[in-house]
Amino acid sequence: MKVKLALIALGALALTGCSKLTKENYDKLEMGMTQDEVESILGSADNCGKTMGTTACTWGSEDEKHVKIVFMGDKAVTFTYDGLK
Repeated sequence: MKVKLALIALGALALTGCSKLTKENYDKLEMGMTQDEVESILGSADNCGKTMGTTACTWGSEDEKHVKIVFMGDKAVTFTYDGLK
């Protein structure tokens, strides 16, 4: 049982260490990038919503570290982040 718990903990730690949600990756983002280009850097968005011709996507959790990007016409127009290292 202890071995299974250790393996689960190790697997969770490995997945956390592979996060693309870093300040270094955020700094690679540029205005005008498409959502596909952004996702090639940050991975798939955790949440997206459409409003009046824009798409707002969030990577990560708003309660913790996250990146928010608004796309207009499939081009990034605003970027914000919090908690990145």
